[in-house]
Amino acid sequence: MGNVTITNHPLIQHKLTLLRDKNTGSKEFRALVGEIAMLMCYEATRDLPLKEVEIETPVSVAKAKVISGKKLAFVPILRAGLGMVEGVLELVPSARVGHIGLYRDPETLMPVEYYCKLPADITEREVIVLDPMLATGGSAIDAITQIKKRSPKSIKFMGIIAAPEGLNALSKAHSDVDIFCAALDEKLNEHGYIVPGLGDAGDRIFGTK
Repeated sequence: MGNVTITNHPLIQHKLTLLRDKNTGSKEFRALVGEIAMLMCYEATRDLPLKEVEIETPVSVAKAKVISGKKLAFVPILRAGLGMVEGVLELVPSARVGHIGLYRDPETLMPVEYYCKLPADITEREVIVLDPMLATGGSAIDAITQIKKRSPKSIKFMGIIAAPEGLNALSKAHSDVDIFCAALDEKLNEHGYIVPGLGDAGDRIFGTK
């Protein structure tokens, strides 16, 4: 099983409470999703390797650290994953961005893929898949399956809220993928929504119903 990290930093938990509130409008909701994604990306990139370089400060020569040749790609699952992109690019502006489009069949709750465009040099990149909600896990599992066919160096999943059902399903289907979430909620309801969750993340990000 991949490592599961539930990020309980006070800043993330505070912003998550505002995110859950039904009275939070789309503009603030979008900003909060980006801010939470940025803070979570800090944790998800903690294992990036460093190398030593020599630089000149205004005072003297110094030996210092820089990230060692690791290339990142962020792959949001459309639509809701788009809300996380701006935040993570604030931290890693040199990263490439791919896109995977999936929708959930309302009858079967299974994911249906309609779009997949990944960086041409995906084999040289560490991939972080983005989706605010890990509900049934079906979309994340399918997206990661598609990305694995392109042989990236590694894959991580970064969400905001997870249901136990989705977390277990993703861990079982892709045991080599590290998972980062800000909260593990109670359960899924009969409609496949996370309880207590925050409703439909895509609708709340983009102001649609």
